[in-house]
Amino acid sequence: MKSALIADDHPVVRAAVKILLKLEGFKQIFETSSGSEVMPIVREQRPDLVVLDLNMPSLDGLDVLSRIRASGEACRVLVFTSQEAMFYQDRCMRAGAAAFVSKTNDLEHLHKAVHAVMAGYSYFAQLPSTSVSLNTLQRSEKQMIDTLSDRELMIFQYLARGISNKAIGEAMHLSHKTVSTYKTRLIEKLNVVSSVHLRDFARRNHLI
Repeated sequence: MKSALIADDHPVVRAAVKILLKLEGFKQIFETSSGSEVMPIVREQRPDLVVLDLNMPSLDGLDVLSRIRASGEACRVLVFTSQEAMFYQDRCMRAGAAAFVSKTNDLEHLHKAVHAVMAGYSYFAQLPSTSVSLNTLQRSEKQMIDTLSDRELMIFQYLARGISNKAIGEAMHLSHKTVSTYKTRLIEKLNVVSSVHLRDFARRNHLI
C-alpha cells in the first residue's frame, strides 16, 4: 500500500497535491504544515514519498532534506516549491531530492514527477544554459548566489522581503546576534553597499 507525506504550509496546495496522489494510487496520505514535524512523521509512518515545500515554518525544506538523507530512511523526496529552480534545483539534488517541480508549472508536471519517482527515476527540469540565457551582470550575480550556503540563501530571502532580524531568528531558531552576523556576511559576499540593496539584488534574480 503506497503512502505519502505532504509537507507544505498552504492548505490549498496540500489539498490539490492530495487529490493528485490519490489518483496515483496512494492509499495513506499524511500532512504537515511544519518543517520540524517532517522527520517524526517519516520515522513513525515510513512513507514511500515525501512531497516537500522549501518555505515552511520552524525548519526550511533544505534542512529537512539533509535530515532525511542523514537518517537513512528509504522514502523518496519530491520538492514542490515556488522557489527559483535556477538557484534551488541543484541544491535540492545535492541534498538528496529525487525530483524538483516548480509550483508555477501546470500540475501535469507534478503528476509526471510523482510517476517518475515512484518508478525509480528522478525528475528535474532542463535549465537553460547560463551562458545563453543570462547577461553578464546576472551571470556574475548567480555565481555569487551559488557561493552562499543553504542557510545564507534562506536568510538572504527573508532579509530581501523586509523581515526583521528578530522575526528571522524566531522562524529559524537562531539568536538575533547570529542573524545579524549572517546579514553582515551576506552584504560582504554579495558585494552590496547595505541591506537596502539586498532587495534589489534578490528581485533582479527572481528570488522574491
